[in-house]
Amino acid sequence: MGRKIAMLGSGFIGRFYADSIHSQRSKDRIVSIYSRREESAQKFAADYQTPHWTTTMEEAIHHPEVDVVCIALPNNLHEAAVMACCKAKKAVICTKPLGRNAEEAKRMLEAVEAAGIFHGYMEDLVYTPKFSKALQSVQDGALGRILWAKSRETHPGPHSEWFWDKEQAGGGCILDLGCHCVEIARSFIGKDIKPVEVMCWADTQVKPIDAEDHAIGLVRYENGAIGQFEVSWTFRGGLDLRDEVMGTEGTIWLNSFLRTGFDMFTTGKGAEYVAEKAESNTGWLFPVGDELNDLGYNHMFTDMFNAIEQNKAPRESFYDGYVVNAVLDAAYRSAASKQWEPVKLEIWRGREGVGKGASLVDYDDKHYLIKEEKTHFGSTKLILKEKQSGKIIEVTR
Repeated sequence: MGRKIAMLGSGFIGRFYADSIHSQRSKDRIVSIYSRREESAQKFAADYQTPHWTTTMEEAIHHPEVDVVCIALPNNLHEAAVMACCKAKKAVICTKPLGRNAEEAKRMLEAVEAAGIFHGYMEDLVYTPKFSKALQSVQDGALGRILWAKSRETHPGPHSEWFWDKEQAGGGCILDLGCHCVEIARSFIGKDIKPVEVMCWADTQVKPIDAEDHAIGLVRYENGAIGQFEVSWTFRGGLDLRDEVMGTEGTIWLNSFLRTGFDMFTTGKGAEYVAEKAESNTGWLFPVGDELNDLGYNHMFTDMFNAIEQNKAPRESFYDGYVVNAVLDAAYRSAASKQWEPVKLEIWRGREGVGKGASLVDYDDKHYLIKEEKTHFGSTKLILKEKQSGKIIEVTR
């Protein structure tokens, strides 16, 4: 038996979700659609063979067949939708970001836990096949101790008008895209490692909006690791998703969307939709083989629904959404103050007091090893530090 879902929101992301839900496990169905506009609700219902549509959110949530509510609404409506799910005692999964700020996210987290209902945070980019395989390698120790994790998401800007309204959205590209990047880096570094402080630059460079359209930030973690995010609504050329992870024993580079090994040239004849946020359908194009799969939607919904059926927590819960919101709040404060700003986490469920890993590697009783390499002429070169004097020496053998 599959899940019976109420979809709240009939826009771009709601349709992406619907395509995935109806295809991945082949047994989950959307049985009710809520949209603020009647024509949108009717069109969605017709396109996805959804038997019930409504312009009243509570009606969709309380529909007798519904057992899971999927929130695909503008950011300012998330909290009201979550509270309605708590009242109805319905499992809820919510799109990113969880809240417009950590205060909203904390209220939602406390509400679902008090109501005792299942809650999932739909951070699709930590479910992509490439990310999942990279994360497993990191967790298996292939990269050693993680020192730096960088994530970049840039594109020409969101699809819907509400994203561009600072009050409805809660912010600009930091909130919209940074939520992905922070959770990606946090996953590689370790979700049990506390984010401590943030340094962020942000500006409104191109768009005539009140919120930021470009930002770069550093997140320092308690164990000394650094997470880095680069986000923009001003990037020309499509949707660029890239991650880098560096550890003491290795490095991973991921290119998840813009350049994935599928290049095509066309004059435009017969070419319409190419990929999400593609800016052209002529010239050299970079189509995506399976967007639902490559963006992680299929794997995300499988995890969410399997977790409900197995009575366990999903990989991403409202708690994760709350932590991400707290990090992004610090980023906004830093962008304003031009200083490092502390991450204010009133709820922390990870490890405490985690120190930096040891940087001293013994070579012998008298020396630490800095570097060992083979030269082009066949010798071995050693860079050593004398333990007693601290002097750096070079030995060639």
